[in-house]
Amino acid sequence: MSTPSPHDRSQRPGADQEEDPVDQMISRTGCGELHYAVQDCMAEHQDWRRCQGQVQTFKDCMATFQKARKEQLMKQANAPPTQSA
Repeated sequence: MSTPSPHDRSQRPGADQEEDPVDQMISRTGCGELHYAVQDCMAEHQDWRRCQGQVQTFKDCMATFQKARKEQLMKQANAPPTQSA
């Protein structure tokens, strides 16, 4: 009998499992699959230096998300206040 890999996403959380909050946050960025690619590479090679391509791609995706989010928040902050009835 083999122990399942902690990086195996084939088992989706059910009633007895909760999804990791970090995974939930990353999924909302649209960069989830890239995050999993980094994890898979690390699990396979056990050496972060061999995963620099995956790390850079994930980093770029997160930077793009953060820039878009910052712009969205700036627009909201600069929008004229709405009046309630």
